[in-house]
Amino acid sequence: MIWHIAKREIYDNLNSLRFALATLLFLGLMLINAVVHIGEHPLRIQKYHDAVTESLDRLKSRTNLYHIAQEGPGYLYKKPSALHFCADGGEDFLLNRVNGGFYAWATDGLAGFWQLDYMPATLNSKNIRPDTIKIDWGFVIGYVLSLIAILFTFDSISGERERGTLRLTLANSVPRHTVLIGKFLGALVSISVPFTLAVLMNLLVISTSNDVKLGPDAWSRLGIIFFLSMLYLCLFIALGLLVSSRVRHNAASLVILLLTWVTFVVFMPSTLASIASGFSTPMTYGQFDQRARQLVNELRGEYEARLQDTREDPAKKIELAGEYVIKDVTERERLSHEYLVQQHAQIQFARSASRISPVVLVQHLLEVFAGTGFERHQQFVENVQRYAREYREFVTDMDSADPESLHIIGTYDGMSKKPISPESIPTFEDTLSLSLDFNAAIVDLLLLTLFFVVFFAGAYLAFVRIEI
Repeated sequence: MIWHIAKREIYDNLNSLRFALATLLFLGLMLINAVVHIGEHPLRIQKYHDAVTESLDRLKSRTNLYHIAQEGPGYLYKKPSALHFCADGGEDFLLNRVNGGFYAWATDGLAGFWQLDYMPATLNSKNIRPDTIKIDWGFVIGYVLSLIAILFTFDSISGERERGTLRLTLANSVPRHTVLIGKFLGALVSISVPFTLAVLMNLLVISTSNDVKLGPDAWSRLGIIFFLSMLYLCLFIALGLLVSSRVRHNAASLVILLLTWVTFVVFMPSTLASIASGFSTPMTYGQFDQRARQLVNELRGEYEARLQDTREDPAKKIELAGEYVIKDVTERERLSHEYLVQQHAQIQFARSASRISPVVLVQHLLEVFAGTGFERHQQFVENVQRYAREYREFVTDMDSADPESLHIIGTYDGMSKKPISPESIPTFEDTLSLSLDFNAAIVDLLLLTLFFVVFFAGAYLAFVRIEI
């Protein structure tokens, strides 16, 4: 009986104008997305490879251990995601590289060592909005798919009540939960067919391009993203059935659903994020730079004061220089990490406050599994920090292996003079971990599922209690 009701719903939807319009809309948006990605992704990858190659060439040209430690690997770049077409993730507003450099001291010819500096992305402060709407899967799923679900379900119950067909259906001793599940499945299949067709067309166009490579990991992530889109679709179908069960007229149902959609999808995400951001005031980059300069001046003042006691003892002078070079690196990176943590805390708080909106949840999930957005940014920072520790361990190990070295890291005279093979120097590799992505997505996934369960349970309770 459930399948009989579902088939009737599917047949009615297939013969409706909204089905044809939904199909054309999905196909048009997905084809635009594919064409734009094919044009932009090769340029993005080429820019990344050129920057990485230039940085590696500079690194491999150094054979002296002191200069390897002092100048370091230079800039470390975030690898562009092959699934950027699924979710843009606001990548323009997140740093795509970590600056690494050393700072020369004006005292006694001493120079600092390579250290991490999380320079924020350079943006137009007068206009931080994107120039155009990004037509990615996140836009199609978050906005278009949810709106289509509402347009397919606003009259599912109320329409039959107006026409009197619901009374006839229930007069045949058909359980109400059977009717509700049948209508749910009918709407799900009716919307899934054009959406799936558009997705397959999108992937066909992208996969046939020689400039875009989708490996097994990318296809696994695409499967997860499609599952998330279906869960999100189920959520709004359940919401449509809930409202349609509570009102008697189609017009009232449509108005209520559209107002609910605007509130959940358009108004709440940006408004709640803006309000939450106002509750925290992280350090600005200007304040960070000012504190960094103050810190360096203090360290140099200490160094100059203690330097007077080492004029007659060259060995102690080398030890003192090494001590303050390492201290300079440690304190600068501590301050840089503090700045980064404050920025991340503000973003996390804003994201947590806006999780009451289903579209925010699905956007976060799409970004996680597409390898873009804030979670991707955090993984990139963790990869950088892990590599920095590995790089410095390499310098220490190379110096410890030379018995002729004074083993004072931080000065030219205190470190090993043996040449270093360029091939032995560790290089940075930015990687993604699907297991870490699942850990980052579990809360949002549970909340999205909870939304669906609540809406569907509400639709069931409303439908079994209505008077025909």
